[in-house]
Amino acid sequence: MDLNLIKDVPGGLTRRARNFVAVHGIRVDTRSVEQHRQWWLDRGIPADVVDRMTAYQEHWGGLLLPPASQYDGGPKYFDADSPEGTSSEGWWFEAGTQRTAVPYAFMIGPAGEFGIQADSWAPLHASVEGWIEALALTHHASMWAKQITKITGDDVDGIEVDAMESVLEVQGLADNWWRGADSLVAIYTGEARCLSFPRGRTALIYSGLDEWGLYGGVGDGSPRGAEES
Repeated sequence: MDLNLIKDVPGGLTRRARNFVAVHGIRVDTRSVEQHRQWWLDRGIPADVVDRMTAYQEHWGGLLLPPASQYDGGPKYFDADSPEGTSSEGWWFEAGTQRTAVPYAFMIGPAGEFGIQADSWAPLHASVEGWIEALALTHHASMWAKQITKITGDDVDGIEVDAMESVLEVQGLADNWWRGADSLVAIYTGEARCLSFPRGRTALIYSGLDEWGLYGGVGDGSPRGAEES
């Protein structure tokens, strides 16, 4: 497998996420979706679904990032494959193969959501960019927090986030982040929803953060600049 450094980081990311991808990401060679277009069409996959897969592969295909803290690390690298769905429900396709043995697939949803699918569909973030932003924020918070606390199951309900600021760049759906006065809180409910397992909910609280730890180059509160698109 050929490996390549990231020379041109895809757009649509904050400065923090762009730096994360540039420093920690690599590209691996993947096959072109477009060269297999007719193969998919012959199997009843609509042309617009193949178009979506092609665009995804051209933009994200082969991007390998450090493992996520949850979902046993997430997909190994981005690689469009295995479209499935119906005209009434919409179409999904695989976002990339699992890094480890997990009981679900990482998928791109009908509206571009990034999520996991097994017994049911659980969109984690509204886009691939949201997933990458969450990876970058996890890496940043882990470096700067004085303490990291893990909470699971029903105890997650006891976390007070109403007074906190939602971290918009992660585009959270089943998973989301909040910013407090000196802490960041990540709550993961994807596995609980996908596998109908409420006790699978997990929260990570990164505490003891200063202004740089809270923002890391994103937002008006940061000492190092604003969000980039």
